[in-house]
Amino acid sequence: MIIKILTLFPNFFESFINSSIIGRAISREVVQFEIIDIRKYSTDKNHRVDDRPLGGGAGLIMKLDPLVSCLKDNTNEKSHKILLTPWGKPYNQAKAIELSKKDEIVLICGHYEGVDSRFINYCDELISVGDYVMTGGEIGAMTIADSVVRLLRGAITDSSIEEESFNDGLLEYPQYTYPLNYDGYEVPEILLCGNHEAVAHFRRRESFRITKKYRPDLLENFEYSKKDLKILKELEEGRESKLETQAKIKGAKFIKR
Repeated sequence: MIIKILTLFPNFFESFINSSIIGRAISREVVQFEIIDIRKYSTDKNHRVDDRPLGGGAGLIMKLDPLVSCLKDNTNEKSHKILLTPWGKPYNQAKAIELSKKDEIVLICGHYEGVDSRFINYCDELISVGDYVMTGGEIGAMTIADSVVRLLRGAITDSSIEEESFNDGLLEYPQYTYPLNYDGYEVPEILLCGNHEAVAHFRRRESFRITKKYRPDLLENFEYSKKDLKILKELEEGRESKLETQAKIKGAKFIKR
């Protein structure tokens, strides 16, 4: 996949594309990034890319001609062109999955008070990363790029992708590591029993518990399986399954706290 980012601040992305999962994905040739400076397409002698809003108003507006020139010079028929704007549809994991199947996505970062509104005629899609105001689209572009890249084969392990929050409509279950007891907070015993089926059952119930507590809206249209309904009943009654109880009994002699 190729991800192109059109921005007035290309230096903003230097650390982003050279760090962590993104940096490794680039080195493995899973993804290719191109950071393109919109300002280079200005025909103004001072390389201005903004002007006052017609009709009056505060701030400055990004001019149409450098934006269009930059876009046309860096796209082709395979490019999926996305403008980061409050007008866009809210971004979510389903959209990340959809974008991860594209050959090339182009993320256009607005700035100042926005872009000349005629520019949307040159874009395939408008996306918003949230109902709040930021200085520009750069952080939003990073958000989209990061969430898309981690879905590409070879960026991270398949098992990591499958277990992450939102992939099945729920928040991910809580995670723990050593020490087993810290300041009175203990790791759930079931995670130490060695029974993978029992652990999976516990984690599924924990996903429902966490989702219900923090993001109940995700459950409004959730499609429950028969097994899920049994797990929900356990959650409502505040009990564990027989599978978990037996697993803890059998695994007790192996648990070292």
